[in-house]
Amino acid sequence: MKYNFDEVIDRRDFNSVKYDERMKKFGTDDVIPLWIADMDFRTAQPIIDAMIKRAEHGIFGYVSKPLSYKEAASEFQLRRHGWKLDPDTMSFAVGIVPAMAELVREFVQPGEKVLIQTPVYPEFYNVVEVWEGREVVENKLLEKDGWYVIDFVDFEEKLKSGVKLFILCNPHNPIGRIWTKEELVKMGELCLKYNVPVISDEIHGDLELYGNKYTAFGTLSEELKKNTIICFAATKTFNLAGLQACSIVFHRADWKKRFDGFWSGLDIHRNNCFSLVAMEAAWRHGDEWLDQMLEYVGENMRFVKEYLDREIPQIKMTLPQATYLMWLDCRELGMDSKELNEFFVKKAKVGLNNGKDFCRSLDGYMRMNAAHPRYQLKQALEQIKEAVEATFGRSE
Repeated sequence: MKYNFDEVIDRRDFNSVKYDERMKKFGTDDVIPLWIADMDFRTAQPIIDAMIKRAEHGIFGYVSKPLSYKEAASEFQLRRHGWKLDPDTMSFAVGIVPAMAELVREFVQPGEKVLIQTPVYPEFYNVVEVWEGREVVENKLLEKDGWYVIDFVDFEEKLKSGVKLFILCNPHNPIGRIWTKEELVKMGELCLKYNVPVISDEIHGDLELYGNKYTAFGTLSEELKKNTIICFAATKTFNLAGLQACSIVFHRADWKKRFDGFWSGLDIHRNNCFSLVAMEAAWRHGDEWLDQMLEYVGENMRFVKEYLDREIPQIKMTLPQATYLMWLDCRELGMDSKELNEFFVKKAKVGLNNGKDFCRSLDGYMRMNAAHPRYQLKQALEQIKEAVEATFGRSE
């Protein structure tokens, strides 16, 4: 079927974090919220149909996970990414962030270090620092003209310093890089050399843009996979984050046993009845929606870049290879992170994510969500343009 991503859906009064918590986040409820990473698109019809059918049953007792659930995930990964995922390696978690936090607790002791690559999703800091005595070490990505690469000299030095765990983001949020197979192998082999396990957060892996192809860590060598815990989900892909379910893949039985044992001890080891049917429907019947959504988001991003280049040249962006998130370089506006945030909220009336959250030593960047009807992005850009011109004058 043909989906309409220009459809305007009022999300207010549905307990949406993006809309109903604007006052809490920004101090005002009149901003256009382009911040938190969920979409303003209705999900695929087969997913909605599956959930309606489940609701109509009328009984919502405990559920068990059928083999078909894991088989659907495995078939989707093979179909989309060439990853021959063994269903027996999959564990359930309510979300990748809670899963990573538990893995940090398991692998890292007080006084030990975890390596991340910044700028990166802010929760990578939080899943480490939530545990007393654990320390974040940063391998800062190198940027030139909006393109980011890995500083492998620094990466190895940090591994040598005695870190106990490396958390990888692939594709990378917020910069939108898809790491190449060669980059992944090099990182993986260095981690093996220094006996550092890897957590690979691949929640954005399905969100490939402009013909770019992401390499799933699960397609690499058995040796590298054995040292890596892979995290993926249908939630980001199909706008199902509120259902809270993901898959954590282990190629070592002892690691899987430790992980599963922790969550079983808390009695958090199964889907709820709606996420069970929604995830399977997404993996089996969501490709048509996903392909159309990615095309629409890709055009959204082109629209934003062309508008910025033409109307607001002080703000720059590079088209990402994946995700529906745009990393905006606002350094030419000459503001620190606090001033920049206040400028967008109070003068432009647009709510974005502050770049300092993604790298604590960083100023001058913001993250914008492109998974919105295009009219909303156009309105936000017009408001930003007006605010820039009112503050700095019209650019020539």
